[in-house]
Amino acid sequence: MKILVVGGGGREHAVIKALKKNTSVSEIYALPGNGGIAEDAICAPVAATDLEGLVSFAKENSIDFAVVTPDDPLVMGAVNLLEENGIPCFGPSKEAAIIEGSKVFSKNLMKKYGIPTAGYEVFTSASEAIAYLQTAPMPIVIKADGLALGKGVLIAQTKEEAVSAVQTIMEDRKFGDSGNQIVIEEFLEGPEVSVLSFTDGQTIVPMVSSMDHKRAGDGDTGLNTGGMGTIAPNPYYTEEVAQECMGKIFLPTIRAMNEEGRSFKGCLYFGLMITKNGPKVIEYNCRFGDPEAQVVLPLLESDLLTIMEACRNETLAEVPVKFSSGSACCVIMASKGYPTGYEKGFEITIDDDFSADLYVAGAKKTEDGRLVTSGGRVLGVTATSNSLESAIAHAYAEVSKIHFDNAFFRKDIGARAMKALTSQEA
Repeated sequence: MKILVVGGGGREHAVIKALKKNTSVSEIYALPGNGGIAEDAICAPVAATDLEGLVSFAKENSIDFAVVTPDDPLVMGAVNLLEENGIPCFGPSKEAAIIEGSKVFSKNLMKKYGIPTAGYEVFTSASEAIAYLQTAPMPIVIKADGLALGKGVLIAQTKEEAVSAVQTIMEDRKFGDSGNQIVIEEFLEGPEVSVLSFTDGQTIVPMVSSMDHKRAGDGDTGLNTGGMGTIAPNPYYTEEVAQECMGKIFLPTIRAMNEEGRSFKGCLYFGLMITKNGPKVIEYNCRFGDPEAQVVLPLLESDLLTIMEACRNETLAEVPVKFSSGSACCVIMASKGYPTGYEKGFEITIDDDFSADLYVAGAKKTEDGRLVTSGGRVLGVTATSNSLESAIAHAYAEVSKIHFDNAFFRKDIGARAMKALTSQEA
Protein backbone atom coordinates (compact mmCIF):
# COMPACT_ATOMS: atom_id res chain seq x y z
CA MET A 1 0.00 0.00 0.00
CA LYS A 2 1.36 3.41 -1.00
CA ILE A 3 0.75 6.28 1.42
CA LEU A 4 1.17 10.00 0.83
CA VAL A 5 1.69 12.33 3.81
CA VAL A 6 1.33 16.03 3.02
CA GLY A 7 3.62 18.32 5.03
CA GLY A 8 7.21 18.60 6.13
CA GLY A 9 7.58 19.09 9.88
CA GLY A 10 7.97 17.23 13.15
CA ARG A 11 4.25 16.42 13.24
CA GLU A 12 4.43 14.78 9.84
CA HIS A 13 7.51 12.83 10.91
CA ALA A 14 5.57 11.50 13.91
CA VAL A 15 2.65 10.51 11.67
CA ILE A 16 4.97 8.78 9.20
CA LYS A 17 6.77 6.79 11.90
CA ALA A 18 3.42 5.62 13.27
CA LEU A 19 2.12 4.66 9.80
CA LYS A 20 5.29 2.65 9.09
CA LYS A 21 4.30 0.18 11.81
CA ASN A 22 1.55 -1.18 9.54
CA THR A 23 3.03 -4.11 7.60
CA SER A 24 0.74 -3.52 4.61
CA VAL A 25 2.45 -0.17 3.94
CA SER A 26 4.99 -0.64 1.15
CA GLU A 27 5.98 2.99 0.51
CA ILE A 28 5.41 6.34 2.21
CA TYR A 29 5.89 9.59 0.32
CA ALA A 30 6.21 12.97 2.05
CA LEU A 31 5.44 16.22 0.24
CA PRO A 32 7.65 18.11 0.70
CA GLY A 33 9.14 16.28 3.71
CA ASN A 34 12.56 17.31 5.03
CA GLY A 35 16.08 15.96 5.52
CA GLY A 36 15.16 13.95 8.59
CA ILE A 37 11.88 12.63 7.23
CA ALA A 38 13.91 11.33 4.27
CA GLU A 39 15.17 8.56 6.56
CA ASP A 40 11.61 7.21 6.85
CA ALA A 41 9.86 8.27 3.64
CA ILE A 42 10.49 9.26 0.03
CA CYS A 43 10.45 13.07 -0.12
CA ALA A 44 9.52 15.11 -3.19
CA PRO A 45 9.73 18.89 -3.68
CA VAL A 46 6.00 19.58 -3.94
CA ALA A 47 4.71 22.30 -1.60
CA ALA A 48 1.90 21.31 0.76
CA THR A 49 -0.14 24.21 -0.62
CA ASP A 50 0.35 23.22 -4.28
CA LEU A 51 -2.97 21.37 -4.50
CA GLU A 52 -2.74 20.59 -8.21
CA GLY A 53 0.82 19.35 -7.64
CA LEU A 54 -0.37 17.06 -4.85
CA VAL A 55 -3.05 15.55 -7.09
CA SER A 56 -0.63 15.07 -10.00
CA PHE A 57 1.92 13.40 -7.75
CA ALA A 58 -0.70 11.13 -6.19
CA LYS A 59 -1.94 10.00 -9.60
CA GLU A 60 1.52 9.51 -11.10
CA ASN A 61 2.65 7.42 -8.13
CA SER A 62 -0.57 5.37 -7.74
CA ILE A 63 -1.15 6.55 -4.16
CA ASP A 64 -3.66 4.39 -2.27
CA PHE A 65 -4.28 6.71 0.69
CA ALA A 66 -3.33 10.31 1.52
CA VAL A 67 -2.94 11.98 4.91
CA VAL A 68 -3.22 15.77 4.83
CA THR A 69 -1.90 17.22 8.08
CA PRO A 70 -1.08 20.97 7.82
CA ASP A 71 -3.78 23.60 8.29
CA ASP A 72 -3.21 25.60 5.09
CA PRO A 73 -3.89 22.83 2.53
CA LEU A 74 -6.83 21.56 4.59
CA VAL A 75 -8.47 25.01 4.67
CA MET A 76 -7.69 25.41 0.95
CA GLY A 77 -9.54 22.18 0.14
CA ALA A 78 -6.77 19.65 -0.47
CA VAL A 79 -8.91 16.75 0.77
CA ASN A 80 -11.80 17.74 -1.50
CA LEU A 81 -9.55 17.87 -4.56
CA LEU A 82 -7.73 14.61 -3.81
CA GLU A 83 -11.01 12.77 -3.14
CA GLU A 84 -12.54 14.17 -6.34
CA ASN A 85 -9.58 12.64 -8.17
CA GLY A 86 -10.05 9.21 -6.62
CA ILE A 87 -7.49 9.44 -3.79
CA PRO A 88 -8.96 8.40 -0.40
CA CYS A 89 -7.90 10.85 2.34
CA PHE A 90 -7.60 11.28 6.07
CA GLY A 91 -8.45 14.87 6.94
CA PRO A 92 -11.44 17.19 6.95
CA SER A 93 -13.01 18.74 3.88
CA LYS A 94 -12.61 22.45 3.16
CA GLU A 95 -16.13 22.96 4.50
CA ALA A 96 -15.21 21.35 7.84
CA ALA A 97 -11.68 22.80 8.10
CA ILE A 98 -13.24 26.26 8.49
CA ILE A 99 -13.50 25.39 12.18
CA GLU A 100 -9.83 26.37 12.33
CA GLY A 101 -9.69 28.53 9.21
CA SER A 102 -12.04 31.14 10.67
CA LYS A 103 -12.10 32.03 14.37
CA VAL A 104 -15.24 34.06 13.72
CA PHE A 105 -16.94 30.92 12.39
CA SER A 106 -15.82 28.76 15.32
CA LYS A 107 -16.82 31.33 17.97
CA ASN A 108 -20.23 31.82 16.36
CA LEU A 109 -20.66 28.03 16.17
CA MET A 110 -19.96 27.66 19.88
CA LYS A 111 -22.33 30.50 20.74
CA LYS A 112 -25.12 29.08 18.56
CA TYR A 113 -24.87 25.56 20.01
CA GLY A 114 -24.09 26.43 23.63
CA ILE A 115 -20.53 25.08 23.69
CA PRO A 116 -18.61 26.71 26.57
CA THR A 117 -16.02 29.29 25.45
CA ALA A 118 -14.85 32.79 26.33
CA GLY A 119 -17.22 35.72 25.78
CA TYR A 120 -16.33 37.65 22.62
CA GLU A 121 -17.11 40.34 20.04
CA VAL A 122 -16.32 40.35 16.31
CA PHE A 123 -15.02 43.42 14.45
CA THR A 124 -14.39 44.25 10.80
CA SER A 125 -13.26 47.81 11.54
CA ALA A 126 -10.15 48.82 13.50
CA SER A 127 -11.79 52.03 14.72
CA GLU A 128 -14.81 50.16 16.11
CA ALA A 129 -12.54 47.60 17.79
CA ILE A 130 -10.42 50.33 19.37
CA ALA A 131 -13.54 52.14 20.60
CA TYR A 132 -14.76 48.89 22.19
CA LEU A 133 -11.42 48.44 23.97
CA GLN A 134 -11.78 51.75 25.82
CA THR A 135 -14.29 50.20 28.23
CA ALA A 136 -13.30 46.52 28.03
CA PRO A 137 -11.68 44.85 31.06
CA MET A 138 -7.99 43.96 30.86
CA PRO A 139 -6.21 41.66 30.19
CA ILE A 140 -7.93 40.80 26.93
CA VAL A 141 -7.31 38.54 23.93
CA ILE A 142 -7.21 39.72 20.31
CA LYS A 143 -7.32 37.11 17.54
CA ALA A 144 -6.93 37.42 13.77
CA ASP A 145 -9.81 35.59 12.10
CA GLY A 146 -7.80 33.44 9.69
CA LEU A 147 -4.69 31.27 9.73
CA ALA A 148 -1.53 33.05 10.88
CA LEU A 149 1.06 30.30 11.47
CA GLY A 150 -0.10 30.03 15.07
CA LYS A 151 0.92 33.63 15.75
CA GLY A 152 -2.41 35.41 15.23
CA VAL A 153 -3.42 35.44 18.91
CA LEU A 154 -2.24 38.38 21.01
CA ILE A 155 -2.81 38.74 24.76
CA ALA A 156 -2.88 42.36 25.90
CA GLN A 157 -2.32 43.32 29.54
CA THR A 158 -3.16 47.01 29.04
CA LYS A 159 -5.42 49.11 26.80
CA GLU A 160 -2.33 50.44 25.03
CA GLU A 161 -1.18 46.91 24.22
CA ALA A 162 -4.69 45.98 23.06
CA VAL A 163 -4.95 48.99 20.74
CA SER A 164 -1.48 48.21 19.36
CA ALA A 165 -2.54 44.60 18.72
CA VAL A 166 -5.60 45.73 16.75
CA GLN A 167 -3.47 48.12 14.70
CA THR A 168 -0.86 45.42 14.05
CA ILE A 169 -3.48 42.98 12.76
CA MET A 170 -5.97 45.25 10.97
CA GLU A 171 -4.00 48.32 9.89
CA ASP A 172 -0.42 47.06 9.53
CA ARG A 173 -1.88 43.81 8.15
CA LYS A 174 0.83 41.69 9.74
CA PHE A 175 -1.16 38.55 8.92
CA GLY A 176 -2.53 39.73 5.58
CA ASP A 177 -6.16 38.91 4.81
CA SER A 178 -6.34 36.78 7.96
CA GLY A 179 -6.75 40.06 9.82
CA ASN A 180 -9.71 41.40 7.82
CA GLN A 181 -11.85 40.41 10.81
CA ILE A 182 -10.80 40.05 14.43
CA VAL A 183 -12.23 38.42 17.52
CA ILE A 184 -11.79 40.22 20.83
CA GLU A 185 -12.53 37.88 23.71
CA GLU A 186 -12.37 37.72 27.47
CA PHE A 187 -9.18 36.50 29.09
CA LEU A 188 -9.68 33.09 30.69
CA GLU A 189 -7.57 31.73 33.53
CA GLY A 190 -6.66 28.16 34.43
CA PRO A 191 -4.46 25.33 33.20
CA GLU A 192 -4.48 24.65 29.46
CA VAL A 193 -5.06 21.18 28.03
CA SER A 194 -4.73 19.94 24.45
CA VAL A 195 -6.96 17.05 23.44
CA LEU A 196 -6.62 15.64 19.93
CA SER A 197 -9.42 13.36 18.78
CA PHE A 198 -10.20 10.94 15.99
CA THR A 199 -13.65 11.36 14.47
CA ASP A 200 -15.60 10.03 11.51
CA GLY A 201 -18.33 12.65 11.80
CA GLN A 202 -20.44 10.54 14.17
CA THR A 203 -18.15 8.78 16.62
CA ILE A 204 -15.44 10.77 18.40
CA VAL A 205 -12.53 9.13 20.22
CA PRO A 206 -10.28 11.47 22.24
CA MET A 207 -6.58 10.66 22.25
CA VAL A 208 -4.43 10.91 25.35
CA SER A 209 -4.34 14.52 26.63
CA SER A 210 -1.22 16.67 26.45
CA MET A 211 0.34 19.91 27.68
CA ASP A 212 2.15 22.25 25.31
CA HIS A 213 4.81 24.78 26.32
CA LYS A 214 4.42 27.79 24.00
CA ARG A 215 6.83 30.33 25.45
CA ALA A 216 10.43 30.33 24.25
CA GLY A 217 12.03 30.62 27.68
CA ASP A 218 12.11 28.67 30.93
CA GLY A 219 9.37 29.51 33.40
CA ASP A 220 7.02 30.35 30.53
CA THR A 221 8.89 33.54 29.69
CA GLY A 222 9.74 35.09 26.34
CA LEU A 223 7.86 35.15 23.06
CA ASN A 224 5.18 32.70 22.00
CA THR A 225 6.44 29.99 19.64
CA GLY A 226 4.97 27.10 17.71
CA GLY A 227 5.69 25.00 20.81
CA MET A 228 8.93 24.26 22.69
CA GLY A 229 7.87 20.89 24.08
CA THR A 230 5.00 18.74 25.27
CA ILE A 231 4.13 16.08 27.80
CA ALA A 232 1.34 13.51 27.91
CA PRO A 233 -0.92 12.82 29.62
CA ASN A 234 -1.85 16.20 31.10
CA PRO A 235 -2.42 15.83 34.88
CA TYR A 236 -5.08 18.55 34.88
CA TYR A 237 -7.23 16.47 32.54
CA THR A 238 -8.83 14.22 35.12
CA GLU A 239 -11.46 11.58 34.41
CA GLU A 240 -14.10 13.97 35.75
CA VAL A 241 -12.96 16.74 33.40
CA ALA A 242 -12.82 14.27 30.51
CA GLN A 243 -16.44 13.23 31.07
CA GLU A 244 -17.56 16.86 31.23
CA CYS A 245 -15.69 17.65 28.02
CA MET A 246 -17.28 14.72 26.19
CA GLY A 247 -20.79 15.78 27.22
CA LYS A 248 -20.49 19.54 26.87
CA ILE A 249 -17.80 20.08 24.22
CA PHE A 250 -16.69 17.09 22.11
CA LEU A 251 -20.00 15.51 21.10
CA PRO A 252 -21.82 18.86 20.84
CA THR A 253 -19.11 20.12 18.45
CA ILE A 254 -19.45 17.08 16.18
CA ARG A 255 -23.25 17.43 16.20
CA ALA A 256 -23.04 21.17 15.56
CA MET A 257 -20.83 20.65 12.52
CA ASN A 258 -23.28 18.07 11.18
CA GLU A 259 -26.17 20.49 11.72
CA GLU A 260 -24.26 23.08 9.72
CA GLY A 261 -23.73 20.62 6.86
CA ARG A 262 -19.99 20.53 7.56
CA SER A 263 -19.43 16.99 8.87
CA PHE A 264 -15.92 16.75 10.29
CA LYS A 265 -13.85 13.64 9.57
CA GLY A 266 -10.21 13.44 10.61
CA CYS A 267 -8.31 14.77 13.61
CA LEU A 268 -10.12 17.49 15.55
CA TYR A 269 -7.97 19.28 18.11
CA PHE A 270 -9.54 20.88 21.16
CA GLY A 271 -7.51 23.59 22.91
CA LEU A 272 -9.10 23.81 26.35
CA MET A 273 -8.84 25.96 29.45
CA ILE A 274 -9.87 24.35 32.74
CA THR A 275 -11.44 27.40 34.42
CA LYS A 276 -13.08 27.67 37.84
CA ASN A 277 -16.38 27.40 35.94
CA GLY A 278 -15.36 24.22 34.14
CA PRO A 279 -13.61 23.46 30.85
CA LYS A 280 -13.97 25.96 28.01
CA VAL A 281 -12.76 25.93 24.40
CA ILE A 282 -9.91 28.32 23.62
CA GLU A 283 -9.53 27.14 20.03
CA TYR A 284 -10.20 24.37 17.57
CA ASN A 285 -7.60 23.02 15.15
CA CYS A 286 -8.57 20.89 12.16
CA ARG A 287 -5.48 18.63 12.40
CA PHE A 288 -2.87 17.06 14.67
CA GLY A 289 -1.12 19.56 16.90
CA ASP A 290 2.59 20.21 16.54
CA PRO A 291 4.34 19.24 18.82
CA GLU A 292 1.40 17.48 20.55
CA ALA A 293 1.46 14.73 17.92
CA GLN A 294 5.04 13.94 18.94
CA VAL A 295 3.94 12.79 22.42
CA VAL A 296 0.46 11.47 21.64
CA LEU A 297 1.27 9.17 18.70
CA PRO A 298 4.18 7.35 20.45
CA LEU A 299 1.64 6.31 23.12
CA LEU A 300 -0.82 4.92 20.53
CA GLU A 301 -0.88 1.13 20.70
CA SER A 302 -3.53 0.60 17.99
CA ASP A 303 -2.73 0.80 14.27
CA LEU A 304 -2.84 4.40 13.03
CA LEU A 305 -3.60 3.59 9.39
CA THR A 306 -6.56 1.40 10.36
CA ILE A 307 -7.94 4.24 12.50
CA MET A 308 -7.43 6.80 9.73
CA GLU A 309 -9.20 4.61 7.18
CA ALA A 310 -12.08 4.13 9.65
CA CYS A 311 -12.41 7.91 10.08
CA ARG A 312 -12.65 8.31 6.35
CA ASN A 313 -15.07 5.38 5.90
CA GLU A 314 -17.27 6.32 8.89
CA THR A 315 -16.56 3.04 10.72
CA LEU A 316 -14.62 4.40 13.70
CA ALA A 317 -17.02 2.81 16.21
CA GLU A 318 -15.90 -0.62 14.97
CA VAL A 319 -12.15 -0.02 15.40
CA PRO A 320 -10.18 -0.33 18.66
CA VAL A 321 -8.29 2.82 19.66
CA LYS A 322 -5.96 2.05 22.55
CA PHE A 323 -3.25 4.16 24.17
CA SER A 324 -0.49 3.15 26.54
CA SER A 325 -0.99 3.92 30.22
CA GLY A 326 2.53 5.39 30.29
CA SER A 327 3.78 8.93 29.76
CA ALA A 328 5.73 10.80 27.11
CA CYS A 329 7.88 13.93 26.99
CA CYS A 330 9.01 15.81 23.89
CA VAL A 331 11.73 18.47 24.09
CA ILE A 332 12.08 20.74 21.07
CA MET A 333 15.61 21.72 20.07
CA ALA A 334 15.54 25.07 18.27
CA SER A 335 17.94 27.52 16.67
CA LYS A 336 19.09 30.40 18.87
CA GLY A 337 16.98 33.47 18.12
CA TYR A 338 13.76 31.55 17.34
CA PRO A 339 10.96 32.61 16.97
CA THR A 340 12.38 35.81 15.43
CA GLY A 341 15.74 35.76 13.63
CA TYR A 342 18.10 32.78 13.53
CA GLU A 343 20.93 31.39 11.44
CA LYS A 344 20.69 28.21 9.37
CA GLY A 345 23.04 25.64 7.89
CA PHE A 346 24.67 24.17 11.01
CA GLU A 347 25.52 20.48 10.86
CA ILE A 348 23.56 18.19 13.19
CA THR A 349 25.40 15.25 14.73
CA ILE A 350 23.90 12.53 16.91
CA ASP A 351 25.79 10.24 19.28
CA ASP A 352 25.71 6.54 18.44
CA ASP A 353 23.97 5.59 21.71
CA PHE A 354 20.95 7.89 21.10
CA SER A 355 17.87 5.91 22.17
CA ALA A 356 14.78 8.14 21.99
CA ASP A 357 12.33 8.95 19.18
CA LEU A 358 13.60 11.74 16.92
CA TYR A 359 11.18 13.88 14.94
CA VAL A 360 12.84 16.27 12.52
CA ALA A 361 11.16 19.59 11.73
CA GLY A 362 13.65 22.11 10.37
CA ALA A 363 16.57 20.29 8.77
CA LYS A 364 17.73 19.37 5.29
CA LYS A 365 20.26 17.05 3.72
CA THR A 366 23.30 18.51 1.95
CA GLU A 367 24.61 17.08 -1.31
CA ASP A 368 27.27 15.19 0.61
CA GLY A 369 24.65 13.63 2.91
CA ARG A 370 25.06 15.76 6.03
CA LEU A 371 21.97 16.85 8.02
CA VAL A 372 21.97 20.63 8.62
CA THR A 373 19.57 23.05 10.30
CA SER A 374 17.08 24.84 8.05
CA GLY A 375 14.42 26.18 10.41
CA GLY A 376 13.64 27.68 13.80
CA ARG A 377 12.34 24.53 15.46
CA VAL A 378 14.90 21.99 14.32
CA LEU A 379 13.81 18.71 15.90
CA GLY A 380 11.94 17.08 18.75
CA VAL A 381 13.29 14.44 21.11
CA THR A 382 10.57 12.22 22.57
CA ALA A 383 10.92 9.64 25.31
CA THR A 384 8.19 7.37 26.69
CA SER A 385 8.19 5.64 30.05
CA ASN A 386 5.95 4.23 32.77
CA SER A 387 6.04 7.54 34.64
CA LEU A 388 6.19 11.16 33.57
CA GLU A 389 9.23 11.78 35.77
CA SER A 390 11.28 9.10 34.04
CA ALA A 391 10.04 10.14 30.57
CA ILE A 392 11.26 13.69 31.22
CA ALA A 393 14.62 12.48 32.54
CA HIS A 394 15.11 10.17 29.55
CA ALA A 395 14.17 12.89 27.03
CA TYR A 396 16.71 15.33 28.48
CA ALA A 397 19.39 12.66 28.66
CA GLU A 398 18.93 12.05 24.93
CA VAL A 399 18.86 15.78 24.09
CA SER A 400 22.44 15.93 25.38
CA LYS A 401 23.45 13.48 22.63
CA ILE A 402 22.40 15.81 19.78
CA HIS A 403 24.74 18.59 18.73
CA PHE A 404 24.55 21.63 16.45
CA ASP A 405 25.78 25.22 16.73
CA ASN A 406 23.40 27.76 18.26
CA ALA A 407 21.09 25.05 19.63
CA PHE A 408 18.77 26.02 22.45
CA PHE A 409 15.93 24.32 24.29
CA ARG A 410 13.85 24.84 27.40
CA LYS A 411 15.16 23.11 30.50
CA ASP A 412 11.77 22.85 32.24
CA ILE A 413 9.49 20.91 29.89
CA GLY A 414 7.14 18.94 32.14
CA ALA A 415 8.02 20.84 35.34
CA ARG A 416 4.54 22.34 35.67
CA ALA A 417 2.95 18.95 35.11
CA MET A 418 5.19 17.34 37.74
CA LYS A 419 4.19 20.05 40.22
CA ALA A 420 0.53 19.34 39.52
CA LEU A 421 1.05 15.59 39.96
CA THR A 422 2.86 16.16 43.26
CA SER A 423 0.07 18.34 44.61
CA GLN A 424 -2.57 15.80 43.50
CA GLU A 425 -0.72 13.00 45.27
CA ALA A 426 -0.43 15.14 48.43
